[in-house]
Amino acid sequence: MEALVMTGQLLLGLSILVGLHELGHLVAAKAFGMRVEKYSIGFPPKIWGFQYGETEYSIGAIPLGGFVKISGMVDESLDTKSLIEDPEPWEFRAKPAWQRLIVMMGGIIVNVITGIVIFIILVFNNGESYISKDEVNKYGIVAYELGQEIGFRTGDKIIRINGQDFEKFNDVRSPDVLLSDDGFYTVERSGAEINIPIPSDFLDKFSEKDAAANFIDIRFPFGVGQVMEGSAAEAGGLREGDEFVTVNGQSVEFFDLFKAQLEENRGNTITAQVKRGGATEELEFKVTPEGTLGFYPSQDLEFAHIDYTFGEAIGKGTQQAFGVVWVNVKAFGKMFSGDVDPRKSLSGPIGIAKIFGGTWDWGNFWRITGLISMILAFMNFLPIPALDGGHVVFLTYEIVSGQKPSDRFLENAQKVGMVILLGLMGFAIFNDIFKLFA
Repeated sequence: MEALVMTGQLLLGLSILVGLHELGHLVAAKAFGMRVEKYSIGFPPKIWGFQYGETEYSIGAIPLGGFVKISGMVDESLDTKSLIEDPEPWEFRAKPAWQRLIVMMGGIIVNVITGIVIFIILVFNNGESYISKDEVNKYGIVAYELGQEIGFRTGDKIIRINGQDFEKFNDVRSPDVLLSDDGFYTVERSGAEINIPIPSDFLDKFSEKDAAANFIDIRFPFGVGQVMEGSAAEAGGLREGDEFVTVNGQSVEFFDLFKAQLEENRGNTITAQVKRGGATEELEFKVTPEGTLGFYPSQDLEFAHIDYTFGEAIGKGTQQAFGVVWVNVKAFGKMFSGDVDPRKSLSGPIGIAKIFGGTWDWGNFWRITGLISMILAFMNFLPIPALDGGHVVFLTYEIVSGQKPSDRFLENAQKVGMVILLGLMGFAIFNDIFKLFA
């Protein structure tokens, strides 16, 4: 069922974004009097369509993209038969270069606008909830294996990131920080300040499965929340409101210490001292093979919340949207420098579906869709023939030099671009499959 939900969200999100992207091209082309022959969401074979005016609108069976067919344009269809004859006034090639440039930028512009609008609405409707730096530093952080590997220790208090003060715990794990050059954390440990460098290849490790949960987290004291029916906790007599004092004689003041004891005693029986109503009782529990007892911990962490006016949301949402683009620019720079392995950072349709998750949550759906919209705009702007960015490069050259590249050159460039794109798509899909079994 989760796979169906992931697939459904992926197809809906991509259909919306691809439809709007191609609509951007269509509207711009028609605005300049160009003839648009086809508009398709998805690639052939066609499964449904209709004719309206000069344009055939359709849905293709392969839902991983879309296209518009503009008369007199060398595009991915490689249909160049009509280019032998003199251009008609309603053809793409007959229009001034600046109009053709706007048409090619139309899809990118619409994706950027879509991403910004989604982020603005999310910020305005939901505000922002976060755990503050001061709240984190009440007890410090828990350093797991990946965090310990770069130098964190449990109990550290993070006081600066890259030499700058910060406000939210999410800032510690933000892609912008992990991608920074010569980045470092400053922590307070036993009264001294220590700098912890971020390795240049750290994002590679952070991209691995379950890496985020194996990095660092907030340390907190805990109580017993809801006890699951039929669980080992219930069988051992645990009640909501209890507080663990020791497990097998070891203090478990914080939840990470308690979890460590359960991990160490998987499948075994433990003896625990539990505080209940001012008295202390001794209980026995059989730990499951997964290292759990079956209750929800209650935690006394305070979340800060900010509500934004619509005007404030415009600024905040726009900043978040372009932040996605900036992170992708930095990630590509790291890939070209060799610091980031594309096999760990690039995802195809399977990877994107997993980002949506197996639960249909509209807030999460629109957040991921807004993020993908900005990424699509960035990717389409890359100067690769067959992408919008490739056309933009050739048209910019024509505007600056006054010389138009030949149709033969554009056709060959389109073929090269298609090979590159198919290669990248194949790599991403096979990389997704490999990561499923890795």
